[in-house]
Amino acid sequence: MSLSVIVALADGFEEIEAVAPIDILRRAGLNVVTVGISGRTVIGSHGIVLTADQAWNDPPPPDILVLPGGMPGSRHLGEHFGLQQMARQVAQSDGYLAAICAAPAFTLGAWGLLSGRNATCYPGCEELFPLNVTYRNEPVVVDGHIVTARGPGVALEFSFRLAELLQSAEAVDRLRSQMQCGI
Repeated sequence: MSLSVIVALADGFEEIEAVAPIDILRRAGLNVVTVGISGRTVIGSHGIVLTADQAWNDPPPPDILVLPGGMPGSRHLGEHFGLQQMARQVAQSDGYLAAICAAPAFTLGAWGLLSGRNATCYPGCEELFPLNVTYRNEPVVVDGHIVTARGPGVALEFSFRLAELLQSAEAVDRLRSQMQCGI
């Protein structure tokens, strides 16, 4: 049975931070569904328009919830009460929460889900972290079932780290090779 993944999309999302995880996790054999929190048509922060697989309609919590960054997309995600509730359910069921760029601060941090953890985010956004979050100046930080990343330039690394947590190392190595990464 394939693990379920939801990539939540909001207007103003950072395109590469959404598309890279969608692509890599689908290539890794995971069941990835994109969900537009305000409808199926979602416009990225650089004007790229995506059609989400579905609009938000209280979908069941996935095994993995991915929150792309970008502004004002991260803010929109953080303000969505249903998404916050889903993130809490994923955390309570030992699922994975993954956020990149501004999203760790505007979502997981704001929702109290990074309390007592190590995390990273887009430089400057760490000022929004609660005091009990330890900021790490690293591209990708994994702390238990929470994965955070700095920004667009590490979107592939972020995505491969997620795949490594969910698939065998050999499968991910094959995927990296097929995609000509790290050669």
